[in-house]
Amino acid sequence: MPSSTPIQAPVALITGGAHGLGQATCMALAQRNVNLVIADIDATAAQETAVACRQSGVVVHCLQTDLASAEGPSDMINEALAVCERLDILVNNAAYAIAEPFLDMTANEWDRVYALNIRAVALATAAAGRVMCQQGSGRIINITSPASRMALPNYTAYAASKAAVDAITRAGALAMAANGVRVNSVAPGMMDTALQDKSERELLAIEGRDDLNTYLDERTARIPVGHRISTADVAAAVVYLALDASEYVTAERMNISGGLDRD
Repeated sequence: MPSSTPIQAPVALITGGAHGLGQATCMALAQRNVNLVIADIDATAAQETAVACRQSGVVVHCLQTDLASAEGPSDMINEALAVCERLDILVNNAAYAIAEPFLDMTANEWDRVYALNIRAVALATAAAGRVMCQQGSGRIINITSPASRMALPNYTAYAASKAAVDAITRAGALAMAANGVRVNSVAPGMMDTALQDKSERELLAIEGRDDLNTYLDERTARIPVGHRISTADVAAAVVYLALDASEYVTAERMNISGGLDRD
C-alpha cells in the first residue's frame, strides 16, 4: 500500500516502470530530480526499480496496477493522487505484444492488445488530463512505435494498437491544449528489451527458422544507422518532452528509429 505522505512537484507517473524502457525512464527522470510513481503489475520489480531511483535523492512510490482491467487506468490515477496530490508528467509505457500470422489471428490476443495498448492508454491519458487541466499544466508522453506506419502481417495487432496510440496522442493534445497540457509521443526503434526479445522469437518461429542470432543480425541491418537504440537513449527523448520541450510542442510524434521509419 502507498503511504499517505504527499510528494512535491514535479511528480511523474510511469506505467510499466519496473522493466526495460519504463525502468530506464524512471532512472532518467530521477536523475533530473523528478519524484516518481512507478505503476506496474510486477510489484517486486517495481520496488527494485524504486530502490535504484531513490539513490538520486527523489521520493518514489510504487503502485501494483492491472491496466488491462476496465477500471485499472482510473484507479491508478486516483491512487497516485492519493499519495502525491498532483500529477505533472504521465508516461504511458506499458504494452503487450504478440506475433501471429495474419490468417491465424485470434480474438483473445486482440483483446489483450486492445485492453493494454489502446484502452488503457486512452483512459489513463483522459484521467491524468482531467487532473492536469485543473492544475493548468502537465506533460503526457505516450510510447508508440515505427510499427504503427508499417504493413506487418505477422505483427498486425501490435502495429494497429500503436497506430491507435498515435491517434490518441493527437486527439488528447487537441483536447487539452487550451488548458496548458501537452501530449506527445515517442516512437523508438528496435531495443534490446524483454518485450522485443519475446516478439522476435515469436516472429522467428512463424518464419520456421531457428537461427536466432542470424535473424537478429538481419533485422538490425535494416536500421540505417547500423545499430539498435538503447533504452537510455529512448528515455532521454521522453525526458526531453517531459521537462525541456517548448510549451509549443504538442501533438508531436518523435521518431527515434535510426531511420527505420521514414514516413
